Amino acid sequence: MLIVLAYLAANVAANLSVTYFGPISTPINAFLLIAFDLVARDKLHEQWSRKHLWPKMFLLVGTGALLSWFINRNAGPIAIASFIAFLLTGITDTAVYQALRKHPRFVKVNSSNIASAAVDSIAFPTLAFGAFIPYAVFGQFFAKVFGGYLWSLILFRKDRSKLNDSLKPT
Repeated sequence: MLIVLAYLAANVAANLSVTYFGPISTPINAFLLIAFDLVARDKLHEQWSRKHLWPKMFLLVGTGALLSWFINRNAGPIAIASFIAFLLTGITDTAVYQALRKHPRFVKVNSSNIASAAVDSIAFPTLAFGAFIPYAVFGQFFAKVFGGYLWSLILFRKDRSKLNDSLKPT
């Protein structure tokens, strides 16, 4: 339950800061908040797998958008862009994560985050601001990939030690 609350808090904080500061805030949000959401989604994916995964993810993403709008009505367009981008990102993340299901979790998480970061980094600013903004897209992408890697080290630290053990020469 704590991971769900943290996911929602990060999502809402990102939406509200973009509403207030505009596109310039997106790389910072991408590194701190959205990268966390990408990794947290993978953790939730595993916890909810085979237990109504898609309805729960849809509800989670929708709740983040609604909370953003409820807290600040001016966040409506940002919340809608975030909702659509996170749906596209979720589909991408799940497809890549499942395609790599035989690989170590640390590899699945970071590989799916790269693909998800690409989709989200194009979709969100384009939808939110009505134009392709190169500095926002590329800044977000690199921030999400690097931030996602750091969050994966934190949220999946037990897996990192297993991965290191499996890479040691025998």
